[in-house]
Amino acid sequence: MITRSKAPLRLGLAGGGSDVSPYSDLYGGLVLNATINLYTYCTIEETGNNKIEIVATDLEKKLVYDSTKELPVDGNLDLHKGVYNRIVKDFQLPSLSFRMTTYSDAPAGSGLGSSSTMVVVILKAFAEWQNLPVGDYEIARLAYEIERKDLNLSGGKQDQYAAAFGGFNFMEFLKDDHVIVNPLRIKRWIIDELESSMVLYYTGASRSSAAIIDEQKKNTSSGNQIAIEAMHQIKQNAIDMKTALLKGDIASFAEIIGTGWTNKQKMASAITNSTINEAFEIALQSGAIAGKVSGAGGGGFIMFVVNPTKKIQVVNALNKLSGHVIGFQFSEGGTHGWKIYSK
Repeated sequence: MITRSKAPLRLGLAGGGSDVSPYSDLYGGLVLNATINLYTYCTIEETGNNKIEIVATDLEKKLVYDSTKELPVDGNLDLHKGVYNRIVKDFQLPSLSFRMTTYSDAPAGSGLGSSSTMVVVILKAFAEWQNLPVGDYEIARLAYEIERKDLNLSGGKQDQYAAAFGGFNFMEFLKDDHVIVNPLRIKRWIIDELESSMVLYYTGASRSSAAIIDEQKKNTSSGNQIAIEAMHQIKQNAIDMKTALLKGDIASFAEIIGTGWTNKQKMASAITNSTINEAFEIALQSGAIAGKVSGAGGGGFIMFVVNPTKKIQVVNALNKLSGHVIGFQFSEGGTHGWKIYSK
Protein backbone atom coordinates (compact mmCIF):
# COMPACT_ATOMS: atom_id res chain seq x y z
CA MET A 1 0.00 0.00 0.00
CA ILE A 2 1.13 3.52 -0.80
CA THR A 3 0.09 6.61 1.19
CA ARG A 4 0.55 10.13 -0.09
CA SER A 5 -0.01 13.55 1.45
CA LYS A 6 0.23 17.18 0.43
CA ALA A 7 0.29 20.46 2.39
CA PRO A 8 0.34 24.10 1.22
CA LEU A 9 2.99 26.70 1.96
CA ARG A 10 1.91 30.11 3.22
CA LEU A 11 2.44 33.83 2.93
CA GLY A 12 2.66 35.66 6.25
CA LEU A 13 0.59 38.77 5.54
CA ALA A 14 0.48 40.45 8.96
CA GLY A 15 1.31 39.82 12.60
CA GLY A 16 4.20 37.45 11.96
CA GLY A 17 6.50 37.19 14.98
CA SER A 18 3.76 37.78 17.52
CA ASP A 19 3.21 33.98 17.48
CA VAL A 20 6.68 33.43 18.97
CA SER A 21 7.15 32.85 22.70
CA PRO A 22 7.68 34.64 25.02
CA TYR A 23 5.77 37.47 23.28
CA SER A 24 2.68 35.37 22.65
CA ASP A 25 2.68 34.15 26.25
CA LEU A 26 3.03 37.65 27.72
CA TYR A 27 0.86 39.71 25.38
CA GLY A 28 -0.98 37.30 23.07
CA GLY A 29 -0.25 37.05 19.36
CA LEU A 30 -2.36 37.71 16.27
CA VAL A 31 -1.40 36.59 12.76
CA LEU A 32 -3.10 36.76 9.40
CA ASN A 33 -1.75 34.41 6.76
CA ALA A 34 -2.86 32.71 3.56
CA THR A 35 -1.77 29.53 1.83
CA ILE A 36 -0.66 29.48 -1.80
CA ASN A 37 -0.33 26.89 -4.56
CA LEU A 38 3.19 25.84 -3.60
CA TYR A 39 3.29 22.61 -1.61
CA THR A 40 5.26 20.00 0.28
CA TYR A 41 4.69 16.32 -0.52
CA CYS A 42 5.18 13.00 1.23
CA THR A 43 4.86 9.40 0.04
CA ILE A 44 5.07 6.41 2.39
CA GLU A 45 5.45 2.96 0.84
CA GLU A 46 4.91 -0.02 3.10
CA THR A 47 7.83 -2.41 2.54
CA GLY A 48 7.86 -5.11 5.21
CA ASN A 49 11.63 -5.54 4.85
CA ASN A 50 12.55 -4.48 8.40
CA LYS A 51 14.11 -1.30 7.04
CA ILE A 52 13.30 2.40 7.35
CA GLU A 53 14.32 4.37 4.28
CA ILE A 54 14.01 8.17 4.22
CA VAL A 55 14.53 10.01 0.91
CA ALA A 56 14.41 13.81 0.65
CA THR A 57 14.62 14.19 -3.12
CA ASP A 58 14.85 17.99 -3.15
CA LEU A 59 17.78 17.86 -0.71
CA GLU A 60 19.35 14.88 -2.49
CA LYS A 61 19.61 12.99 0.80
CA LYS A 62 18.85 9.35 1.57
CA LEU A 63 19.06 7.55 4.92
CA VAL A 64 18.52 3.84 5.65
CA TYR A 65 18.12 2.28 9.10
CA ASP A 66 17.13 -1.08 10.49
CA SER A 67 13.53 -0.94 11.64
CA THR A 68 13.39 0.54 15.14
CA LYS A 69 11.03 2.42 17.42
CA GLU A 70 13.33 5.46 17.70
CA LEU A 71 15.56 6.98 15.03
CA PRO A 72 18.69 8.97 15.99
CA VAL A 73 18.28 12.75 16.04
CA ASP A 74 21.71 13.79 14.78
CA GLY A 75 21.23 16.79 12.49
CA ASN A 76 20.45 14.72 9.40
CA LEU A 77 16.79 14.93 8.25
CA ASP A 78 15.75 15.44 11.87
CA LEU A 79 12.30 16.74 10.90
CA HIS A 80 11.49 13.42 9.27
CA LYS A 81 12.90 11.35 12.11
CA GLY A 82 11.31 13.55 14.76
CA VAL A 83 7.86 12.89 13.32
CA TYR A 84 8.42 9.13 13.23
CA ASN A 85 9.72 9.05 16.80
CA ARG A 86 6.78 11.05 18.13
CA ILE A 87 4.13 9.06 16.21
CA VAL A 88 5.47 5.71 17.39
CA LYS A 89 5.71 6.97 20.99
CA ASP A 90 2.36 8.77 21.27
CA PHE A 91 0.28 6.13 19.50
CA GLN A 92 2.22 3.12 20.87
CA LEU A 93 3.00 1.73 17.45
CA PRO A 94 5.43 -1.14 16.79
CA SER A 95 8.59 -0.64 14.76
CA LEU A 96 7.52 0.12 11.21
CA SER A 97 9.06 -0.79 7.84
CA PHE A 98 8.64 1.72 5.05
CA ARG A 99 10.17 4.00 2.46
CA MET A 100 9.36 7.70 2.92
CA THR A 101 9.95 10.13 0.06
CA THR A 102 9.48 13.89 0.47
CA TYR A 103 10.05 17.10 -1.46
CA SER A 104 9.00 20.72 -1.37
CA ASP A 105 8.17 23.28 -4.05
CA ALA A 106 10.21 25.85 -2.08
CA PRO A 107 13.60 25.47 -0.40
CA ALA A 108 14.12 25.45 3.35
CA GLY A 109 14.70 28.97 4.62
CA SER A 110 12.40 30.47 1.98
CA GLY A 111 10.16 32.28 4.46
CA LEU A 112 7.08 30.36 3.33
CA GLY A 113 6.99 28.05 6.34
CA SER A 114 8.53 25.15 4.42
CA SER A 115 10.12 23.38 7.41
CA SER A 116 6.94 23.36 9.49
CA THR A 117 4.86 22.44 6.46
CA MET A 118 7.16 19.46 5.90
CA VAL A 119 6.48 18.28 9.45
CA VAL A 120 2.73 18.66 8.90
CA VAL A 121 2.74 16.75 5.60
CA ILE A 122 4.74 13.85 7.10
CA LEU A 123 2.39 13.72 10.08
CA LYS A 124 -0.58 13.63 7.72
CA ALA A 125 0.94 10.75 5.75
CA PHE A 126 1.46 8.71 8.92
CA ALA A 127 -2.04 9.56 10.16
CA GLU A 128 -3.54 8.40 6.87
CA TRP A 129 -1.41 5.24 6.72
CA GLN A 130 -2.00 4.20 10.34
CA ASN A 131 -5.60 5.51 10.60
CA LEU A 132 -4.68 7.75 13.52
CA PRO A 133 -7.49 9.78 15.16
CA VAL A 134 -6.08 13.28 14.63
CA GLY A 135 -7.79 16.36 13.24
CA ASP A 136 -6.34 19.63 11.93
CA TYR A 137 -5.76 21.15 15.37
CA GLU A 138 -4.07 18.00 16.66
CA ILE A 139 -1.78 17.71 13.62
CA ALA A 140 -0.77 21.37 13.95
CA ARG A 141 -0.17 21.02 17.71
CA LEU A 142 1.91 17.88 17.23
CA ALA A 143 3.95 19.54 14.48
CA TYR A 144 4.64 22.52 16.73
CA GLU A 145 5.71 20.30 19.64
CA ILE A 146 7.96 18.14 17.46
CA GLU A 147 9.80 21.19 16.11
CA ARG A 148 9.93 23.43 19.15
CA LYS A 149 10.06 20.95 22.04
CA ASP A 150 11.30 17.59 20.75
CA LEU A 151 13.91 19.02 18.34
CA ASN A 152 14.46 22.38 20.11
CA LEU A 153 14.21 24.38 16.87
CA SER A 154 13.50 28.09 17.23
CA GLY A 155 10.34 29.50 15.68
CA GLY A 156 6.71 30.36 16.11
CA LYS A 157 3.38 28.59 15.81
CA GLN A 158 1.65 30.02 12.74
CA ASP A 159 3.23 27.84 10.04
CA GLN A 160 1.97 24.54 11.40
CA TYR A 161 -1.61 25.80 11.68
CA ALA A 162 -1.54 27.42 8.23
CA ALA A 163 -0.41 24.15 6.64
CA ALA A 164 -3.00 22.11 8.53
CA PHE A 165 -6.00 24.39 7.88
CA GLY A 166 -5.19 26.17 4.58
CA GLY A 167 -6.86 29.26 3.11
CA PHE A 168 -6.99 32.73 4.66
CA ASN A 169 -6.85 32.52 8.46
CA PHE A 170 -6.83 34.99 11.34
CA MET A 171 -5.04 33.22 14.17
CA GLU A 172 -4.90 33.94 17.89
CA PHE A 173 -1.94 32.72 19.94
CA LEU A 174 -2.48 32.73 23.71
CA LYS A 175 -0.50 31.55 26.71
CA ASP A 176 0.05 27.84 27.39
CA ASP A 177 0.28 27.24 23.62
CA HIS A 178 -3.46 27.78 23.17
CA VAL A 179 -4.31 28.59 19.54
CA ILE A 180 -7.58 29.65 17.89
CA VAL A 181 -7.85 29.55 14.08
CA ASN A 182 -10.52 31.79 12.54
CA PRO A 183 -11.00 31.03 8.81
CA LEU A 184 -11.82 34.12 6.75
CA ARG A 185 -14.39 34.01 3.95
CA ILE A 186 -12.77 36.28 1.40
CA LYS A 187 -14.89 36.99 -1.68
CA ARG A 188 -13.57 35.67 -4.99
CA TRP A 189 -13.23 39.10 -6.57
CA ILE A 190 -11.05 40.23 -3.66
CA ILE A 191 -8.77 37.22 -4.06
CA ASP A 192 -8.58 37.90 -7.82
CA GLU A 193 -7.63 41.51 -7.15
CA LEU A 194 -4.98 40.43 -4.63
CA GLU A 195 -3.45 37.99 -7.09
CA SER A 196 -3.42 40.70 -9.76
CA SER A 197 -1.80 43.13 -7.34
CA MET A 198 0.96 40.97 -5.85
CA VAL A 199 4.42 39.90 -7.01
CA LEU A 200 6.34 37.15 -5.22
CA TYR A 201 10.11 37.45 -5.61
CA TYR A 202 12.62 34.83 -4.47
CA THR A 203 15.89 36.50 -3.50
CA GLY A 204 17.84 33.37 -4.32
CA ALA A 205 19.17 33.22 -0.77
CA SER A 206 17.72 30.85 1.79
CA ARG A 207 18.46 31.60 5.42
CA SER A 208 18.18 30.10 8.86
CA SER A 209 15.47 31.88 10.81
CA ALA A 210 16.83 30.64 14.16
CA ALA A 211 19.29 33.48 14.82
CA ILE A 212 16.74 36.15 13.89
CA ILE A 213 14.03 34.56 16.05
CA ASP A 214 16.44 34.07 18.96
CA GLU A 215 17.32 37.78 18.87
CA GLN A 216 13.62 38.64 18.75
CA LYS A 217 12.97 36.41 21.78
CA LYS A 218 15.88 37.98 23.64
CA ASN A 219 14.58 41.49 22.94
CA THR A 220 11.18 40.56 24.39
CA SER A 221 12.63 38.78 27.44
CA SER A 222 14.99 41.65 28.23
CA GLY A 223 12.22 44.25 27.96
CA ASN A 224 13.57 46.06 24.88
CA GLN A 225 10.82 48.67 24.57
CA ILE A 226 11.55 49.59 20.95
CA ALA A 227 11.26 45.95 19.87
CA ILE A 228 8.23 45.27 22.05
CA GLU A 229 6.36 48.35 20.84
CA ALA A 230 7.17 47.40 17.25
CA MET A 231 5.68 43.96 17.86
CA HIS A 232 2.56 45.53 19.37
CA GLN A 233 2.17 47.46 16.11
CA ILE A 234 2.79 44.32 14.05
CA LYS A 235 0.04 42.57 16.00
CA GLN A 236 -2.34 45.50 15.39
CA ASN A 237 -1.52 45.18 11.69
CA ALA A 238 -3.16 41.75 11.68
CA ILE A 239 -6.42 43.25 13.01
CA ASP A 240 -6.33 46.08 10.48
CA MET A 241 -5.52 43.74 7.61
CA LYS A 242 -8.44 41.47 8.43
CA THR A 243 -10.76 44.44 8.03
CA ALA A 244 -9.07 45.55 4.80
CA LEU A 245 -9.28 42.08 3.25
CA LEU A 246 -12.92 41.49 4.15
CA LYS A 247 -13.79 44.87 2.58
CA GLY A 248 -11.53 44.43 -0.44
CA ASP A 249 -9.60 47.58 0.44
CA ILE A 250 -6.36 46.89 -1.44
CA ALA A 251 -4.97 50.38 -0.79
CA SER A 252 -5.14 49.78 2.96
CA PHE A 253 -3.77 46.27 2.43
CA ALA A 254 -0.70 47.78 0.72
CA GLU A 255 -0.26 50.37 3.46
CA ILE A 256 -0.37 47.69 6.17
CA ILE A 257 2.19 45.59 4.29
CA GLY A 258 4.50 48.62 4.22
CA THR A 259 4.13 49.58 7.88
CA GLY A 260 4.49 45.93 8.87
CA TRP A 261 7.85 45.78 7.12
CA THR A 262 9.00 49.00 8.78
CA ASN A 263 8.16 47.64 12.22
CA LYS A 264 9.56 44.20 11.47
CA GLN A 265 13.00 45.66 10.85
CA LYS A 266 13.04 46.93 14.44
CA MET A 267 12.75 43.39 15.79
CA ALA A 268 16.25 42.08 14.95
CA SER A 269 19.34 43.36 13.17
CA ALA A 270 19.56 40.59 10.52
CA ILE A 271 16.02 40.96 9.18
CA THR A 272 17.20 42.93 6.15
CA ASN A 273 20.43 43.04 4.15
CA SER A 274 21.88 44.45 0.93
CA THR A 275 20.20 41.83 -1.29
CA ILE A 276 16.78 42.58 0.18
CA ASN A 277 17.35 46.33 0.11
CA GLU A 278 18.35 46.21 -3.57
CA ALA A 279 15.20 44.28 -4.48
CA PHE A 280 13.05 46.82 -2.63
CA GLU A 281 14.77 49.73 -4.36
CA ILE A 282 14.33 48.23 -7.83
CA ALA A 283 10.72 47.18 -7.23
CA LEU A 284 9.66 50.56 -5.84
CA GLN A 285 11.38 52.39 -8.70
CA SER A 286 9.50 50.17 -11.17
CA GLY A 287 6.05 50.82 -9.73
CA ALA A 288 5.64 48.69 -6.59
CA ILE A 289 3.63 50.35 -3.81
CA ALA A 290 4.93 48.40 -0.82
CA GLY A 291 6.51 45.12 0.16
CA LYS A 292 7.65 42.88 3.00
CA VAL A 293 9.73 39.78 3.46
CA SER A 294 7.69 36.66 4.16
CA GLY A 295 8.84 34.83 7.26
CA ALA A 296 11.50 35.80 9.78
CA GLY A 297 13.56 37.83 7.29
CA GLY A 298 17.15 37.76 6.13
CA GLY A 299 16.35 36.22 2.75
CA GLY A 300 13.83 33.94 1.11
CA PHE A 301 10.74 35.44 -0.54
CA ILE A 302 9.62 39.06 -0.71
CA MET A 303 6.00 39.93 -1.52
CA PHE A 304 5.32 43.22 -3.27
CA VAL A 305 2.01 45.00 -3.76
CA VAL A 306 1.74 46.68 -7.15
CA ASN A 307 -0.76 48.44 -9.38
CA PRO A 308 -1.87 45.61 -11.71
CA THR A 309 -1.24 47.85 -14.74
CA LYS A 310 2.43 48.12 -13.68
CA LYS A 311 2.92 44.51 -12.63
CA ILE A 312 4.87 43.40 -15.69
CA GLN A 313 7.34 46.29 -15.31
CA VAL A 314 8.03 45.26 -11.71
CA VAL A 315 8.39 41.60 -12.70
CA ASN A 316 10.81 42.37 -15.52
CA ALA A 317 12.92 44.64 -13.32
CA LEU A 318 13.18 42.10 -10.50
CA ASN A 319 14.04 39.28 -12.89
CA LYS A 320 17.17 41.19 -13.89
CA LEU A 321 18.50 40.74 -10.34
CA SER A 322 20.06 37.58 -8.94
CA GLY A 323 16.71 36.13 -7.86
CA HIS A 324 13.50 35.52 -9.79
CA VAL A 325 9.75 36.10 -9.64
CA ILE A 326 7.47 33.11 -9.02
CA GLY A 327 3.85 33.13 -10.12
CA PHE A 328 1.33 32.01 -7.51
CA GLN A 329 -2.34 31.80 -6.61
CA PHE A 330 -3.99 31.58 -3.21
CA SER A 331 -5.13 28.08 -2.31
CA GLU A 332 -8.02 26.67 -0.32
CA GLY A 333 -7.83 23.72 2.01
CA GLY A 334 -5.02 22.49 4.19
CA THR A 335 -3.11 19.24 4.33
CA HIS A 336 -4.76 16.11 3.02
CA GLY A 337 -3.77 12.51 2.43
CA TRP A 338 -4.89 9.52 0.41
CA LYS A 339 -4.10 5.85 -0.09
CA ILE A 340 -3.28 3.90 -3.22
CA TYR A 341 -3.85 0.16 -3.14
CA SER A 342 -1.50 -1.59 -5.55
CA LYS A 343 -1.62 -5.23 -6.58
